[in-house]
Amino acid sequence: MPRPSCAWQSRSVAASALAIAPHAADAPAPARQVSLTEGAYIVHELPGRLRLRLPALAQARDAVGQLEAWMEGDPSVTHLRVNGSARSLVVEYEPEAGAREAVLNRLARFRVDPDLVGVNPEEQAELLPLLTGLMSLLFIPLLPTTGKRLLTLLAAGPTLARGADAFVQSGIGTEVLDALAVGLSASRGEYYTASLTASMLALGEYMETHTARQSDRMLRRLLRPRPVMAWVERDGALEQIEGAQVKAGDIVVVGPGETVAADGRVVSGTALVNQSAITGEDVPVRREHLQRLVSGSVVIDGQVRFEATRVGEETTTARVAKFIQESLSQRSRTQRLTDELADRRVYLTLGTGAAVYALTRDARRLQSVFLVDYSCALKLGTPVAFKAGMVRSAQQGVLVKGGEAIEGLASVDTVVFDKTGTLTHSDLAVTDVVVLDGSRCQDTLLALVASIEEHATHPIASAVVKAAREQALEHISHGEVSYLVAHGMSADVDGSRLYIGSRHYLEEHIGLDFAAFGETINDLQAQGKILLYVSDDHRPVGLIALRDRVREDARETVDRLRELGIKRLILITGDRKNKARTLGRRLGLDEIHAEMPPEDKAAIVERLTREGARVAFVGDGVNDGPALAASEVGIAMPRGADIARATADVVLLEDRLSLVADARAIALDTSRLIRTNFNLAVGINTTILGAAALGRVSPVGSALLHNGSTMGILLNALSGGKLTGGGRTPLPTEEG
Repeated sequence: MPRPSCAWQSRSVAASALAIAPHAADAPAPARQVSLTEGAYIVHELPGRLRLRLPALAQARDAVGQLEAWMEGDPSVTHLRVNGSARSLVVEYEPEAGAREAVLNRLARFRVDPDLVGVNPEEQAELLPLLTGLMSLLFIPLLPTTGKRLLTLLAAGPTLARGADAFVQSGIGTEVLDALAVGLSASRGEYYTASLTASMLALGEYMETHTARQSDRMLRRLLRPRPVMAWVERDGALEQIEGAQVKAGDIVVVGPGETVAADGRVVSGTALVNQSAITGEDVPVRREHLQRLVSGSVVIDGQVRFEATRVGEETTTARVAKFIQESLSQRSRTQRLTDELADRRVYLTLGTGAAVYALTRDARRLQSVFLVDYSCALKLGTPVAFKAGMVRSAQQGVLVKGGEAIEGLASVDTVVFDKTGTLTHSDLAVTDVVVLDGSRCQDTLLALVASIEEHATHPIASAVVKAAREQALEHISHGEVSYLVAHGMSADVDGSRLYIGSRHYLEEHIGLDFAAFGETINDLQAQGKILLYVSDDHRPVGLIALRDRVREDARETVDRLRELGIKRLILITGDRKNKARTLGRRLGLDEIHAEMPPEDKAAIVERLTREGARVAFVGDGVNDGPALAASEVGIAMPRGADIARATADVVLLEDRLSLVADARAIALDTSRLIRTNFNLAVGINTTILGAAALGRVSPVGSALLHNGSTMGILLNALSGGKLTGGGRTPLPTEEG
């Protein structure tokens, strides 16, 4: 069904207008205008980079965040910079076919949501104490005593209230010490000191909260799927709606540059689709009748109609978003231990303050001591470091489910690999076409088998069809195809019946004997190849041999894991022992467990764990779920079954085994960073505490030094240790 011409034309004109509009003087957009593309034009362009002027942005600066989120929803966008004051947008994108048009089309469809503009209410509430403190600092010197008291109460009130509430709810804590320090200053008539101290505490709290929130935003901005629009067939016409409003059973039309809004199956049409944002596949794939479309992928070329099968919270991208949200809320063993140590150090501060006052009777020293707080740097530095590690992992193509997973990756000493789809590619490849009766050439036999197998969906059939297409072999006409589940299929060809399937199927069900070709069969099987048998009604016709391919980076990954401290590398497979041992020797693995039924994989992992090993299991199949769950860290390949990805602690977003070693390196770096930050927090705050006890630091100086060091530690955590020269482990895709 064609799109409504007016809607399609308006969107195309908007996109082309961005490309060719003259550099007219910027005219202010009407107040009611919600589109930022009115009067927009390209200022400068390079391959893979666009700089645009958006005049309407001057009237909608609060929408900068929305614009960034919307444009980053295009998987081809690699970098984005929006300047509301300059009304400028710079977009860098992958210089691939159709990417430029997709970026411009996406920009043309952007609309400001007035309900989402403005300052975040949470952040606005956090800013209020800062503004109150600033006002009190400006006016306290000018007011009489009564006015000073009122302004000080206004500035210090939130700190005192939090301290009282914390004491009632949970006893002695950081908030109580802060309230005591500020209250002591106010009670002694040191109104300016009390207000300044409260302002410093508010500034530190705001910066700490802002930094922690920023780390969450980095992850969400990097990984969370963005809202998309969808064209849905309703009452014989196309209607554009929010992607979240698509219902199961809706027929959705998607064209070039558009994002698929729901999971579904193609009803009609053909398109080239970029699925890299979801599956990690670098090469765009062809999607046609009955094939699956994944939400979040982008159409590069062509147009398809598809029936939505999974919508809303059930889509692939929504489940990824839920996965990320759960990751952000998880606390690791290290975080729990750090929190406990931080809470204990509150009593160290309290005890030190009591001792100092007992010996000196100096209230200012007591205030200075109470303002030294270990807990902020310790409690916030660890989760921020974990989240920075998650961001770095995601940038490399690894989705890590929280700090617990990073902690586990850093501590494992044994890695267990499943074979198929993990150490080898999950897809099979045709290696040999053997003609047994001499009636046909190899190309004809392959074309004939592929013409029948294209009606099946199993991996062997897909490999045969793919091999025929790669050789551009023509389709051969045949009769209706019959199936015998788990055995094979047959069809009439040129007046005779052709049978394709397992040896058991052809010998036991059809009555054909392949014994005469035993030497050829044994030779192919000894090479680890899977055989597809072909016969007609009277005699064997041929063999098609297939084999999974060992990943090109498998040996390199094994070697890197050893360099990164992994002591044992183990293979578990259902293959025959000879084939498994050959692969194990080739890759340099320590142990081989062959001819293993799926249910025994988890048993092996559990046995290794009982023996004291800390195990990471790498797999991708449905039957890998128990083993992934039983291991210290479960790592799932990107093309694996849904249950494997759901059970795993780590999901590779790209089909590269080397990402397992990358994830291990990042986990080790993150653990080192946490130890460094912990030592810095304890060392710096202990020094400040000592100086405060000796009367070398004033209350304001104590608050300033403490908050400054805390911010430095948080920024170091957020940067992945760059501030302290943490020496990150170089990754293959990074310089150095």
